[in-house]
Amino acid sequence: MEKLDVIDLFIKLLSAESITPDDAGLLEFIKEYLNDFEASFYNSHGVKNLFLTKKFGEGDHLCFAGHVDVVPAGDGWSSNPFVPFIKDGRIYARGAQDMKSGVAAFVAAVKDTKEFNGRLSLLLTSDEEGDAFYGTQIVLKALKEQNMLPDFAVVAEPTCEEKFGDAIKIGRRGSNNGIIKVYGKQGHAAYPAKSVNAVNLIAPILPKIAGKNLDNGDDFFEPSQFVITDIRGGLEVTNVTPGMVKLMFNVRNSTATTPEDIEAFVAKNFEGLKYDFEFKPSSKPFMTNPKSKVVKKIRDSIKRVTNIDTKLSTAGGTSDARFFGEYGVATVEFGVINDTIHAPNENTSIKEVQALYEVFKDLIKEF
Repeated sequence: MEKLDVIDLFIKLLSAESITPDDAGLLEFIKEYLNDFEASFYNSHGVKNLFLTKKFGEGDHLCFAGHVDVVPAGDGWSSNPFVPFIKDGRIYARGAQDMKSGVAAFVAAVKDTKEFNGRLSLLLTSDEEGDAFYGTQIVLKALKEQNMLPDFAVVAEPTCEEKFGDAIKIGRRGSNNGIIKVYGKQGHAAYPAKSVNAVNLIAPILPKIAGKNLDNGDDFFEPSQFVITDIRGGLEVTNVTPGMVKLMFNVRNSTATTPEDIEAFVAKNFEGLKYDFEFKPSSKPFMTNPKSKVVKKIRDSIKRVTNIDTKLSTAGGTSDARFFGEYGVATVEFGVINDTIHAPNENTSIKEVQALYEVFKDLIKEF
């Protein structure tokens, strides 16, 4: 297949309406585009996953990873979200930042690679924006069984904050969701002694749990905080006291707090009450050693391309990098500026995409 400039490749990817879990043919296109790589598909439950690999030498195995799926466009766009629109050096389309820019950059960089002291691979999924049950993690499970797990990985999610090159992510907090239902006894508001108002039961507990830190954080992670996201109860009338109040919460936890710690925190503070507790840890935290080879090498490449000393971050939500972390793969995330992801008129600059491509080319060359 004819080689494309990285921006032409980017526009090709953006033109596909690849809403989760539909890859809209992009994985087959990338397979054909990198036809000198060994290709394996791992498809399940309507999700397509592609692993491409090529052994150049006997050194380390470096994997570039990402997703081709995007969230639905929604309303409020000034142009067709799946017809890339260029204005003032910026490209507007769904997925421009999250994360077809990253995919285009590493696919183009790998396409240009003639020599590498080790193995290069790409892991691509169509289910990162969804539940992610049948995406990256099933590929990694298969690779482990085949003794093919990479030594290092770069996930090209958008990570920069104000200037391209100013931040990489070397870890992510986990995410834990819970629902607590506290039961009293419903009654008439005029006769409070004959009822047990569930609001009265939780009122003295709220100052002990709302916004409380479960650990002190560290140099890389903010403290794990108990964040109440919703409280509701009653019948929406003024003359009936609520017999049940439902409280919902989320904890974005660092490596210093476990799901078991969160469960113990709830049990301690709700002791003595009649309550139901539903708890779901949805993702685990991970942390790559700041002295890891992949951290040092990508910081060096960013410096050479941008002349910026990039900072190390663990901020933000979750990504597929967490799955690499679970398998002990030293992983970093690096991509374009993150300021319009999932929003109407999502866009990124041509200059950033070209620079990201140059960083990845340099990383491969110097790895």
